[in-house]
Amino acid sequence: MATAAEGLPEAGAQPAKQDPAVETAEEAKEPAEADINELCKDMFNKMATYLTGELTATSEDYKLLENMNKLTSLKYLEMKDIAINISRNLKDLNQKYAALQPYLEQINLIEEQVAALEQAAYKLDAYSKKLEAKYKKLEKR
Repeated sequence: MATAAEGLPEAGAQPAKQDPAVETAEEAKEPAEADINELCKDMFNKMATYLTGELTATSEDYKLLENMNKLTSLKYLEMKDIAINISRNLKDLNQKYAALQPYLEQINLIEEQVAALEQAAYKLDAYSKKLEAKYKKLEKR
């Protein structure tokens, strides 16, 4: 028993110097009935103020979300109108292209014929040069 109580001061002895980090326990006293009622009212008022603030913040968040949703909806409507205009313009371009298709085919046909004529002209030029060379050869004889 002596070893267990070595580090503890005796019951009747007071410590020489009190450590500032150690608090001493004091007997809890119940506040008077009027104080309890006042403290309860104060607590409920503060809780009401806190909850009102929380609800106000939540309400403002929902209003912000509602405004954001409205703006997003307007942007989507604008994008829908733009898409409709693009679609309409694309249909118009496709119709114009279909109307021009016969002319484009004629242009392609003319281009092929011009290429064939060009080849014929080159052959004719080569043949005429050959004939000219033969004529000059015969003329020299």
